[in-house]
Amino acid sequence: MLAYERFGNGEPLVLVHGIGHRRQAWKPVVERLAEQREVILLDLPGHGESPELVLDGRPLKDVLQAELLELLDELDLHRPHIAGNSLGGRVALEAAADGLVSSATCLSPAGFWKGDVDFLLVRAHFAALVGAARLTRPVASRLLQSSHIRRLMLLSLMSHGDRLSADDVAGDLEGMVAARHALRGIIAQAYPFDGEIAPDVPVTIAWGTSDRVLLPYQAERARRQLPNAEHVWLDGSGHVPMCDDVDGVVDVLLRGSSHGLRASVDEVA
Repeated sequence: MLAYERFGNGEPLVLVHGIGHRRQAWKPVVERLAEQREVILLDLPGHGESPELVLDGRPLKDVLQAELLELLDELDLHRPHIAGNSLGGRVALEAAADGLVSSATCLSPAGFWKGDVDFLLVRAHFAALVGAARLTRPVASRLLQSSHIRRLMLLSLMSHGDRLSADDVAGDLEGMVAARHALRGIIAQAYPFDGEIAPDVPVTIAWGTSDRVLLPYQAERARRQLPNAEHVWLDGSGHVPMCDDVDGVVDVLLRGSSHGLRASVDEVA
């Protein structure tokens, strides 16, 4: 089963990190969220402390959704709120399209690029990140003591990587290297989001104006494809905005999950 942490009080909010990351991605905002929500942090398959991603010829969407549903069942959660960043945002959108959640809040969700050529840039970006993380491992502990170096190393992902501690960044880099096999499998099955979400499932899409991974034009494509969603800009934030704009991200996540829990099919019946 997926590795997870669960704490806080209120309606349940499941937080899903992005590709190559880990559940600690939410550390800058989680204490604030836990004051008003029961927060569930998880590691996706092949990431963090979760078991390896095993596709065995199955579609990636089916595998990720099966793992998510197993965890929700284990935790006795029925249609919780969900929020995600990047790949996690895509997981949240798919869950909303399949009616599995009460709301979906997505920070720069994957799935709104223009085409194959455009996606090659995303693919190259993550290959470069993993390569750089592997190359710097022998000297990372010394380099990361400098806030300036931390900011430079993470600049393609966030505007203020210097706000993370050296230990947190070291853990993220180690996690990215360890997740490289899952990353390859996920990227190999990437395709644009084409799901339809019922109007009664609240969806919020937030995008950093300084996103260097999924460029901000993709927010406009998301706006056209999901016109019923609330669309928000996070001014000055990068692709992983949680430490760039703590107040803004907390506000978006709380507002996105403020509509109450939807009744299950059995309750309606």
